Amino acid sequence: MPSKKYDCLKLEKQLCFPLYACAKEVVKRYTPYLAPLDLTYTQYIAMMVLWEHKALTIKEAGTLLYLDSGTLTPLFKKLEEKGLVTRNRSQADERNLIVTITEKGEALKDQAVGIPAQLASCIELEPQEAEQLYSLLHKMMASFA
Repeated sequence: MPSKKYDCLKLEKQLCFPLYACAKEVVKRYTPYLAPLDLTYTQYIAMMVLWEHKALTIKEAGTLLYLDSGTLTPLFKKLEEKGLVTRNRSQADERNLIVTITEKGEALKDQAVGIPAQLASCIELEPQEAEQLYSLLHKMMASFA
């Protein structure tokens, strides 16, 4: 009789695996839509928070994006080189770097506005299923905070 002791190590028993595989595939599906904007997926989500908030400290962006400053610093530097954001030290506390969207960065929003619908057409989920999945994933993310 086979041992059940190691069943928990089967790939089919791992919640992390379908999450990983789906995330990788979803990011890959964004590539053709982001290429005309000259953005990577990570740059795109960073621009999304700036389209919403206009200016953020690196720490605030990291909280919203679940990314650390070691990832965000070079990312925002690259976006600054593209003219989409500016990075300036806070006048109140020079330890804080504030990232602000530029006019060029704000204009990119018009090109990006159709991307969510284009991507949704690639994913075979009913709107109610997508909302449920979104809710469950955010519940999981909250448990890591």
